[in-house]
Amino acid sequence: MRPTSTAIVCAVIPALALTLAVPLVNRLEPRVLGMPFVLAWIVAWVLLTPAFMWVAYRSVRG
Repeated sequence: MRPTSTAIVCAVIPALALTLAVPLVNRLEPRVLGMPFVLAWIVAWVLLTPAFMWVAYRSVRG
C-alpha cells in the first residue's frame, strides 16, 4: 500500500501544529478554560491528532 496525498497531509498537519506553530501561539492571554493559550493549543492538538490519523488511515485503507 502506498500512502495517498491525503494521508500524508493529515499526518503532517498535527506534527507541524505541535512543533512549528507553538512559538507563534506562545502567549499567556487569552485564557481558554483557565489555561494559558499555548497550553490550550497543545491540549487541543493532542485531542485532534487521533481524528487526523483516522482520516489518514481511512484514505489509505479505502
